[in-house]
Parts: sequence; structure tokens; C-alpha cells
Amino acid sequence: MKTLTPSSIATGLVAGVTAALLSLSANTQSSLAIVLYAASALPILIAGLGWGNASAFIAVVAGGLTASALVSSHFAALIVLITLIPAGWLSNLANLARPASELGGPDNALAWYPLSNILAHLAVMVTLGMIAVGAIVGYNSDMASKLVDIVIETLKAQEPLYNPDAAAIAQLKSIFSLALPLVQGALWVFLLFAAYYVATFIVRASGKGLRPREDMPSTLRMHRNAIFPFLAGLVLAFTGGVPAIIGALACGTFGAGFVLAGFASLHFRTRGKPWRVVALWFAYVSVLLFTIPIFAILLLGLMDTRRTIALTPTTPAEKKHQNI
Repeated sequence: MKTLTPSSIATGLVAGVTAALLSLSANTQSSLAIVLYAASALPILIAGLGWGNASAFIAVVAGGLTASALVSSHFAALIVLITLIPAGWLSNLANLARPASELGGPDNALAWYPLSNILAHLAVMVTLGMIAVGAIVGYNSDMASKLVDIVIETLKAQEPLYNPDAAAIAQLKSIFSLALPLVQGALWVFLLFAAYYVATFIVRASGKGLRPREDMPSTLRMHRNAIFPFLAGLVLAFTGGVPAIIGALACGTFGAGFVLAGFASLHFRTRGKPWRVVALWFAYVSVLLFTIPIFAILLLGLMDTRRTIALTPTTPAEKKHQNI
């Protein structure tokens, strides 16, 4: 782990303030709100990946204090729980390494924390963060019902002839109360992983990165044990009440991890094939337009779990690196 220096302190402070301002700007730009919220993780990730854990910690604290001072402690708690802490933790995991000899590898190499474990940790962090946020804002089935009522009233105002029956509305409310946490959890995992990917590229380009570049198609998989919380969430989703909401959230977060792994597996399996571009284009477009094909990608991710460890030659400076 890099030592605490004036440079790492300054970087952490700037990153934290930038993250808070990006989150604040999301409140005024509704169409780009979720993208800006996710982008607020980028400064934290860059600080942690390039300047070490201490810089990431300073960034998280600075971001929380800035958000509290500019908006409120309630707003600060929300962004810290669902964005800043997960980003800081991801950078910490990405910087972990140990002698490869401890894992049966060569004596002169470092083994980096597996990407499959990092992706599983991301799903866990998003799940826990959103449960905490849900408890803070009081999310439950009643809140979901009120949101559906608002949507229906808006539709009625635009189209006076629209008048769904009570049974259809009740069914819609039941579905929406579970669909909302599922979709939000999945989308947040996608966006935070995208932020991590962009941050690693920026840090490597600047020459500050510790972790070697990885071949995502061959290494991006979910940990095999991640299937258990995914299946547990699936069971809970049918129980009703708050447990069902938590179950739907877990299905979304861990399912998103398996979907990412599925797309990576698809990229890997189509390498060298003459129809590769057409197949990948068809897969992405069909998922974006019809959604249903995403279950095929999810199944591919569930079937292809792998724990690939990146290795780099050991240098005297790297011998002092933090162990896993």
C-alpha cells in the first residue's frame, strides 16, 4: 500500500469534494441523475487505485463532509452508503496482492486479488448499501404503491379515457414493489463496475496504477459461491413483505454480476470467430431492446464461474505491498 504523502492527502481531498459535487449535480439534472451519481464513484476509485487506501479513505470522508455541509447529513449518508464506501472498498480490493508462492505459483511474482472476488464484493456492498438506504428512507410496499398511484394519476391526466380496474392496479403495485429494488440494484452494480473499469484505465494511463491490466473476457467471472445469495434472494422474493423486497434486491445485484460475467464469457467464447462482431452486436441490441434475452446471458454467467488470478513479477518496492 502506498504511504500517506502530501500528494495522496491532497488527491483524496480533491476527489472527495469532486464526488460530492457530482452527486449534488445529479439532483438538478434529472435525465442524467443516475449516471452522475455513479460518476461520483470515479474520483474515489482513481484516488484509491492511484494513491492508495489512505487517499481513498480521505476521499470518502471529505465527500461525506462536503455533502453534509452543502445539503444535509441525510443526503451525505445516502451517497456515502451507496457510492463512496463501495468505491473505496473496490479500490482497496484491487490493490491487494500476495506472494504467488503462497498459492503454489512462482517465487518471483505477486498474485493479485481475483476479479471474480471483486465483482462478488461489489454485489454484496451494493446490496448492503441499498438495504441501509431503504431503511433510512423507509422504503416498503406502501411507498411503492404510492409511486404507482402517482404514475396512474399522471397517465389519467394525459389520457382521460385511461381507467384501469382495481385488480390490474393491485397486480401492478405488487410487481412494482419488487421490480424497483431488483432493477435499481442491478443497474447500480452495472454502473459502479463501469466506473471501476474507467478508473483503472485512467490510472494505468497516468502511470499510477498498481494492478496490472487484465483480460476482462477471460477473467471477469463471478465467484462460484455467489450463486447461493442469488438463489436465496430468489426464494425470499416469493415470501412477501420486507424479506421479499430484500430478496428482489439481492437477485438484482448478484444477478447483475452474473450478467456481466455472461457477457465477458460471450466475448471470450467468440474470439477468433468470423461471426464474432455480428453475434456480439445482436446480443447487446437484443438485450437493450427486448430485455428477455438477458436471461440467456445470465444463464451463461451462472454456468461459467472461474477464479483467475493475475500475476506480475516481483520488484523490491512491490515486496512491501499489502498482503491479502
